[in-house]
Amino acid sequence: MSDSILFEVDGGVAHVTLNRPTRLNAINDEAAYRWRDVAAEIAERADVSAVLLDAAGPAFCAGGDVAAMAGFGEGGSMIETLAHVIHEGHHTFATMPKPIVAAVQGAVAGGGLGFMLTADYVVAGEAASFASKYADIGLTPDCGVSTLLPEAIGTRRALELTLTSRRLDAREALDWGLVNEVTTDAALTARARQVAAAWVDGAAAAFGQAKRLVRAQTVEPRSYREALSDEAATIGAAFETPQATERIAAFAARSSRRQTASAPSESAIAQAEETR
Repeated sequence: MSDSILFEVDGGVAHVTLNRPTRLNAINDEAAYRWRDVAAEIAERADVSAVLLDAAGPAFCAGGDVAAMAGFGEGGSMIETLAHVIHEGHHTFATMPKPIVAAVQGAVAGGGLGFMLTADYVVAGEAASFASKYADIGLTPDCGVSTLLPEAIGTRRALELTLTSRRLDAREALDWGLVNEVTTDAALTARARQVAAAWVDGAAAAFGQAKRLVRAQTVEPRSYREALSDEAATIGAAFETPQATERIAAFAARSSRRQTASAPSESAIAQAEETR
C-alpha cells in the first residue's frame, strides 16, 4: 500500500491526507493511482458520511511533481494517462453523496487548486497562498482546474489566475470566493474536523444528497427540467428517512407550541370586544 496518500476512517469521517511533504505534496504517478483508489473505496464504504482532506508538511499541494514528470521517458502520453487517473478520482469524489471539507495550509499551486476544489467546503490557514503556475512551465490546467476554478470564482478571475502570475493570499482568496473561511494555522485541522463532525452528527444523508445535487450540473450537465426532477425524487426519498422523520416531528411540535403561545386567548378576545 502506498503511503503517498494516507487514509483512515473514524467516527463516520474518512480522513485523507496528501503525504509527500518533502515534495510539497506534489502528485507523482504513485499518488495519482492512490488518489483514484482511495476515492473509490470511500464511495463504497457505508461507514463514511463525510470526508476530511488535508496535507502533511508546510504546503497543501504544489500540483504535479514536475521533476518526476521530467524523468518520464514516455513524454506527453504518460502525463495524459496520469491526468486521466487523477480525474477519475476527482469524478468519484464529486459524485459521491458525501460532503468533503479541506484544511488548506501553505502553498496551493497548479493542480493543487483542483485537489482543493474537489472539497465542498474549504478552510484555509492564514498563511495559505494560491497561484496557478501552469504557464510558468508551459503547461495547461488539469485536475479539474479549468472547470472547478471558474465555478468557484467566476470566469474573469479564473482567467486572471491562469493567464498571469497573480498569487492570492488567504484573505484575498476568501474575498474571491476561492475558500469558505480563514482561520489561524494552529486551529486549521481542528476547525475542519468540526465542520466534518457537524455533517456526521446532523442529517448526514441529507447533507450528502444536497452536495450531490449542487455538484451535479458540473459533473454531468443536464437540463433544468432534469435537475428539477432529480430534486423532487431526492427530497421525496429524504422525507421518509429516519433522520428526517425525527427532525420534522420536532419542528412541527415547536411550531405548534409557538402558535399556541402567540394566539390570543378567548378571555383576551372577549376583553378586546368589550373595549370597542
